[in-house]
Amino acid sequence: MLSQQLLNALTLGSVYALFALGFTLVFGVLAVINLSHGAVFMVGSYAALVVVTRFAMPLWLGLLVAMAVSGTLGLLIDVLVLKRLRARNAPHLMPMIATLGVAIILSSSAQGIFGAEILRFPEGTIPAGEFIVGDVHARAIEIGIVGIAFALMAALLLVIRRSRIGRALRAIAESPRAAALLGINVEGLFHGTAFVAAALGGAAGVLIGLDFNAITPLMGQPILHKGIAVIILGGMGDIRGALIAGLFLGFAEVMSKAYISSQMGDAVAFGLLFLILLVKPSGLFGRVLERKA
Repeated sequence: MLSQQLLNALTLGSVYALFALGFTLVFGVLAVINLSHGAVFMVGSYAALVVVTRFAMPLWLGLLVAMAVSGTLGLLIDVLVLKRLRARNAPHLMPMIATLGVAIILSSSAQGIFGAEILRFPEGTIPAGEFIVGDVHARAIEIGIVGIAFALMAALLLVIRRSRIGRALRAIAESPRAAALLGINVEGLFHGTAFVAAALGGAAGVLIGLDFNAITPLMGQPILHKGIAVIILGGMGDIRGALIAGLFLGFAEVMSKAYISSQMGDAVAFGLLFLILLVKPSGLFGRVLERKA
């Protein structure tokens, strides 16, 4: 039924949007397409799984640990890899290649540690409640996923739009050199941005793992493709666009699987994206501008 599919689309789209927001934040501030973001997403899901299964901790604590672990990993990637490339004024392609290498290392390490098989949260971890409103059956976990995703996105938007840190980040996005001349700690905010973006990616990994109850070392690769599609569709570096485009991609994928073919979800979703970009190459909210040095 349409109403049920709309709920499924909202659940999936909210996770896509959360993942893409972290991706967009890194691109907007650091001017880098971080191809390790999908692997960080995967690490977050495994971190929550370990906390819940091996330490018998509650799920909410697993989510917080996953965000902390993923955020720390994102910070390390920035300090050990991206910062060194920035110091050498490396071409834009170099950070992409470097972060792709990091992604391969993380995925291979996860496969070596946890194996290639699908792992699942133990029975009873995921809330089993269900709410029925008319023809819609909403699982408690779906409501939780949508609520957590939107709460995190709202918090990020509030910081970006209303705080001094947000104003500093917008200044850096326009011109890091000019921001430094104004007394802004550019390098410190680069590190903070990397931490927050990775933490959001880790949270998205936990939410996807809970929704499908399936965690694998390669789970980050498909959503990385969708994250790239989302930031291009929304407008490179535009947070508002990433939010809307993430929801759009989730709706397009679910609806095409439900009403066209279960095997055609990605083909239809990316086909629609392609058609939109033909009409508006800069994305829904993008502007064709070059970042100043």
